[in-house]
Amino acid sequence: MRRTLLKLPLLALAFAALPLSVMAADANKKEIVIGTTVGDFADMVTESIKPYLEQQGYQVKLVEFTDYVIPNIALAEGSLDVNCFQHKPYLDSFSKDRKLELTPVTQVPTGPMGLYSGKQSALDQVKRGSTVAIPNDPTNQARALLMLADLGWIELKTEINPLKASEFDIADNPKGIKLVALEAAQLPRSRQDVDFAVINGNYAASSGIEFTEGLFLERSYDFINWVVVRGEDQEQPFVQDVIAAYNSDAFKEYAREHFAGYKYPESWELQASNEQPESKEQPEPKE
Repeated sequence: MRRTLLKLPLLALAFAALPLSVMAADANKKEIVIGTTVGDFADMVTESIKPYLEQQGYQVKLVEFTDYVIPNIALAEGSLDVNCFQHKPYLDSFSKDRKLELTPVTQVPTGPMGLYSGKQSALDQVKRGSTVAIPNDPTNQARALLMLADLGWIELKTEINPLKASEFDIADNPKGIKLVALEAAQLPRSRQDVDFAVINGNYAASSGIEFTEGLFLERSYDFINWVVVRGEDQEQPFVQDVIAAYNSDAFKEYAREHFAGYKYPESWELQASNEQPESKEQPEPKE
């Protein structure tokens, strides 16, 4: 399987090297270009989704990104056929702002966002003026703020939509927390410079950070990630085959073996609630 790592400075070169997908309906399409962020979602494609689709007669190309903007632009413009890296609140906001017709088609196992140690190693070491690194993109920043509110480190205004919370929606900051907003991919490396860091699950996993290291894991299940396609393609046979791959028994077995601690798709939970009874329990803060 061809595998490409796409970084922002190489955007023009990378796009020039990528074959453009046919925008019109193509029932005989046999190559699928899938874009993911680096780490767990890419591994899922390489180790499970690719073999499944190959058995259906497809060729699969994986393109890996290090940001949350270009994968949707690439999908909308036809450089990708499918992407997998984002939760629905982010997709909805991004599509509305950019006027893109992108459609979520199936959920995927998603690592929880977590608060991890930096210069401080325990929750009770937080003090006035402690620095906390958080994602700088709006929807993931909202997730981080919800976590800090759950911890009692900040208080959010009651009248806001919590899924769209920003620093301006902090009603009270009794500990004087200093927020350091960074690109999500930079958060694992920020730990040496701040007291605590809120890190997205995929970037924690790709950096070798175990979820068990988390001092606190997010409680919300609104942020499970999706496979996304162009709206015009959602009924295409290749999309249906991609959906089948992500919901196959082989992929479920693979995911549960390799991605313990992840939030699994709601449909999986309904079908196998007895297998994973702990998956919907709310994690408690680790003192």
